[in-house]
Amino acid sequence: MRLVFATHNRHKLEELQKLMPPKIELVSLSDIGYSEDIPETSDTLEGNASQKSFCVYEKTGLNCFADDTGLEITALNNEPGVYSARYAGEDKNSQANMNKVLKLMNGTENRDARFRTVISLVMNGQEIQFEGIVEGKILHEKRGDSGFGYDPIFLPKGYDRSFAEMNMIEKNKISHRGRAVASLIDYLNNL
Repeated sequence: MRLVFATHNRHKLEELQKLMPPKIELVSLSDIGYSEDIPETSDTLEGNASQKSFCVYEKTGLNCFADDTGLEITALNNEPGVYSARYAGEDKNSQANMNKVLKLMNGTENRDARFRTVISLVMNGQEIQFEGIVEGKILHEKRGDSGFGYDPIFLPKGYDRSFAEMNMIEKNKISHRGRAVASLIDYLNNL
């Protein structure tokens, strides 16, 4: 069965291709020649993931999944949440986003936060969603240089290293995206 992952990111695609059951041929938007803009106008992760997967399904007729991820910080009323990528501006600058969070959190004792990923799978016009969450805290300063996004300021619960201080294999075992993908793969394996 052919399944489209609504991404142009080759690294993300290859990472998931290794995890898919043999009966699934996972392809990217680039592989199917899809270059149209995909809307992300919802104010929830669930809504954005759904919007993306249905957009691709309706335009191509191919089964598809899409994801959306956000960092939710308790002391900031769960911000940046769905706006995580653009928290400090439309240019999606990770350094500026982290700097904004650290500035807003300055002097804040409650540093509880979580990363949350929602995957929307649309098969034959029907949707099912999968969620992955990892709890943790916001650090007082950036630590580590691997990973991306907010990884240098996020300390997962039960660990003494930020996501950016872990290698990709370690991070994927405990990450929000890894957990959501594991649920998706369990579902696909049981089809």
